[in-house]
Amino acid sequence: MDLSLKERFLKLWNSNFPGAELPLTYFYTDEEGRGEPPSATKGFHCVICDLAEAREGTPLAFAPRDLGCGGAMRYFGFTDRLRPNFEYFLSCGIPGELEGERYKKNPELVREQFRHQPPVQAPGKYIVFKRWDTLETSDEPLAVVFFAGADVLSGLFTLANYAEPDPYGVIAPMGSGCSAIVYYPYQQSLVEHPKAVLGMFDVSARLCVRPGELTLTVPWSKLVSMVNDAEESFLITGSWHKVRDRIAGGYDTSGR
Repeated sequence: MDLSLKERFLKLWNSNFPGAELPLTYFYTDEEGRGEPPSATKGFHCVICDLAEAREGTPLAFAPRDLGCGGAMRYFGFTDRLRPNFEYFLSCGIPGELEGERYKKNPELVREQFRHQPPVQAPGKYIVFKRWDTLETSDEPLAVVFFAGADVLSGLFTLANYAEPDPYGVIAPMGSGCSAIVYYPYQQSLVEHPKAVLGMFDVSARLCVRPGELTLTVPWSKLVSMVNDAEESFLITGSWHKVRDRIAGGYDTSGR
């Protein structure tokens, strides 16, 4: 990547979102050693919880064997399979056999939803997550993941819509936490006018993030446009400066 863009973003971020957590980026690669394996590698574990290490600054590289959830395997593009009876797992369950999460009213609606979620193919053997400040020239991010509370999200949301002709520069499709940060943004990265994806509404993943914290994931090309637009946008107005000062004062702590 262009390291001048990296530094430009850091300057804009520190100026307009002072004290807010730096975002993660991710990319696929066939190269080993681009990041550490996650600490949790056995049994069921949610990748959103695993990402705590990357959020603290340790680059993480996930191979399929490192993912402790079949959903992450599918949404990261490492398989096109679903667990048996998944439509019952996501809805009403099977009495005496399978407890349902009850995120959908019935199995038929789950089947219909997955017609809108065709599987994707991972373009590499590993998916690597790196915090923005750890990016290097050889990295080519596909998207940028912001973990943030309401004040920070309001700025990012507004900037994501700044150059859009319609009011839909940000979408919030239903799905797992991992689908919100990888599956949907990856699909958006393949279209001419990508949208940012608001997420982390997945009840099952909520305990992996702070109270009041959501994600906004921005495909790379859109992120570059947002950086280029920032210094002419609302971020230079008095209205934003009041919110910025509140962020700097620690009001937007996302439950910390």
